[in-house]
Amino acid sequence: MLSEIRMFFAELTGDAKPQANFAENDYRLAAAALLVHVATLDGSLTDEARAKLHAVLKGPFNLDDAATEELIDAAIAADRDAIDFYHFTRLINRTLDDDARRRIVGMMWEMVYFDGKATEFEDNVMWRVSDLLNIPARDRIELRRRVSE
Repeated sequence: MLSEIRMFFAELTGDAKPQANFAENDYRLAAAALLVHVATLDGSLTDEARAKLHAVLKGPFNLDDAATEELIDAAIAADRDAIDFYHFTRLINRTLDDDARRRIVGMMWEMVYFDGKATEFEDNVMWRVSDLLNIPARDRIELRRRVSE
């Protein structure tokens, strides 16, 4: 509890989140789990998809390579244990503003289009997650268009 209060005040004062230690209530873990989910819709996480996931997560979350790998491993486990998207999207909605949530959807589209195409199933998951993140359809479609080009 005390560590959560410290993290809350650190975020308010502009101090960065710790590199690693991705707790269940960390929005970075929730976002990464959603990215893992869309990256594995058509099978397992290939080495190439994992490398892309690493690149997509590292910059926006300001992580070093080791912390990014730790986040990916934690996200794989979180996605495997999840029953639905609500646990992740609820945390992201509580933690992030509209622009940050749009960036997460953009990151998800990057993972969807990693192989150059989006399947109907991937499109459906993106629609459902975007809806749960309160991202309007026009924004979801615009993000998709930008990433697909």
